[in-house]
Amino acid sequence: MSPVEVVDWTPRWAEQFDEVAGVLRAALADVASARVEHVGSTSVPGLAAKPILDIDVVVAPEDVRAAVEALTSIGHVHRGDLGVAGREAFHAPGPPRRNVYVCTAGSANVRNHLAVRDVLRSRADLREAYAEVKRSLAAQPGIDIDAYVAGKSAVLQRVLEASGELTDEELAAIRRLNEA
Repeated sequence: MSPVEVVDWTPRWAEQFDEVAGVLRAALADVASARVEHVGSTSVPGLAAKPILDIDVVVAPEDVRAAVEALTSIGHVHRGDLGVAGREAFHAPGPPRRNVYVCTAGSANVRNHLAVRDVLRSRADLREAYAEVKRSLAAQPGIDIDAYVAGKSAVLQRVLEASGELTDEELAAIRRLNEA
């Protein structure tokens, strides 16, 4: 098991996102509906995070295939949905370390990512609670990524509930996925 690394937020993550987003936008130029969103903890100023960018390429349902093809044409390796409907995962080449997803616009997955980002950007109390949980989990000897994700679930549910963006059914589905 490799340890989970959580570090202090750095403005470099925003700079890295801008650099990567420029490359992605160029590749997606022919995908009219595509927008590139910085999500995850690295997108929240002041929030401790694993030093890995999370990037959602949000597209209309009819543009998913074109977006997948555009990303594979620039060296991203398509990994399938990895069990999450409405999301196609990629292994991205080279630095910076990042997770890249093509996501269907309006899906629960996209609304989840944007809601977490937006609430944590605006609510210092929840941002601090989330950071505390992340640091505590990462400090546990031998913790693996699955235990880390499950350990964050309760505070993430509070964040999502504060957003008002997801239905009770969607919240329950996200909880089950995170705790699995």
